[in-house]
Amino acid sequence: MYIAMNRFKVQNGSEDAFEDVWKNRDSSLSDMKGFREFHLLRGPVNENEGYTLFASHTVWASHEDFVAWTKSENFRAAHRNAGTSKVHYLGHPQFEGFSVVEGA
Repeated sequence: MYIAMNRFKVQNGSEDAFEDVWKNRDSSLSDMKGFREFHLLRGPVNENEGYTLFASHTVWASHEDFVAWTKSENFRAAHRNAGTSKVHYLGHPQFEGFSVVEGA
């Protein structure tokens, strides 16, 4: 099993717009081989730096299935309009990928 996460620093005041982008997107993840589940996670507010931390969290059957997603037309279509919303970010998303330690 493989877990892929992107961490987003969303400028204070843009949280609702950010959530709306995810809630209203035309996702084709469920069409992809090996896709298991998706969650959008809302983390803590960092008042000093002016952002709320979010993470997209996907679970895949394998790392190979995730890589196939990133090379697919579905992936390109899903990210085609990235950066055109009214959401203000602090920096670029930070990717983190994890292989599940079986039996732990």
